[in-house]
Amino acid sequence: MNRIDRLSAILIQLQSKKVVKAHEIAERFDISLRTVYRDVRALEEAGVPIGAEAGVGYFLMEGYNLPPVKFSKEEAGAILMATKLAEKNTDNSIRHHLSDALFKIKAALRVEEKAYLESIDNNIEVIEVPYSVKPDFPDNFLTELQQALADYRVINFDYYSNYADSFTNRDVEPLSLCFYTNHWHLIGFCRLRQDLRDFRVDRIMKLKTKEDTFDAKAHSDYTSYLETILQRNDLEEAIIRFKPRMARFVNEQKYFMGFVESEQVDGWEQMKFMTSSNMGLAHWVIQFVDQVEVISPKSLKEEVIKLIEKGKEHHLSY
Repeated sequence: MNRIDRLSAILIQLQSKKVVKAHEIAERFDISLRTVYRDVRALEEAGVPIGAEAGVGYFLMEGYNLPPVKFSKEEAGAILMATKLAEKNTDNSIRHHLSDALFKIKAALRVEEKAYLESIDNNIEVIEVPYSVKPDFPDNFLTELQQALADYRVINFDYYSNYADSFTNRDVEPLSLCFYTNHWHLIGFCRLRQDLRDFRVDRIMKLKTKEDTFDAKAHSDYTSYLETILQRNDLEEAIIRFKPRMARFVNEQKYFMGFVESEQVDGWEQMKFMTSSNMGLAHWVIQFVDQVEVISPKSLKEEVIKLIEKGKEHHLSY
């Protein structure tokens, strides 16, 4: 990137938030802090009113407006792909705002960028595993949770425990929203348990934002708590063989089960999966019965055998 393009990009970055730190600019463009200082000085000399706060960062003076930002077709394509991912991995409240935002972005595009998006829109799709959503859960809290995070507001909700099959009412200090294991999770300090907790957002009901505020710095250790959670969700490798005639029937399903790669071994189609749930993979495997063989891990093989035996007992009892 030449210097003129970099100066324009820095100007856009300064417009993107209240205060931008020098090291953020340096990391984005892979330049030294000294170069950042020179670039900012060049913008100031060109008449851009940039304020600076020692130890904090740079900001554009209030009242200074930049011309509307223009997108390249590559940037427009990236936005389209990000939108499609977000549509499948957020709730109804976010999808509503996302749709409105995309219309505004498209309206700002030039004719060629609009034509480019239209030409690829129908050929890009994010495929997800269908799952049943309990009608009791409204599926529209991500927007409210974002607001509570920004305002440091305590929230109250009923939380469903899948293990106990019951609800408990919680007052929670929200600290972070994280997406893992195909679900959004709220990490927060639970006042009921007086400890950090991980709440799956799709198990929250009757969410209310309270007037109470909290000091997020009191729970700065939540990042360590989150790392511990993610370590417990480490993926495990599983090796499964399918008879050749059956392998073609799992071609689509396998991608939903953590498929990584496959190879021909002794006349079988041997596939590698990465999974966080032996139970889920075992339930999928038993549908192929005598057309499949679990090689590893031993725990998965045992789970498959256990399910088959339970099924046999169940059907013989009738």
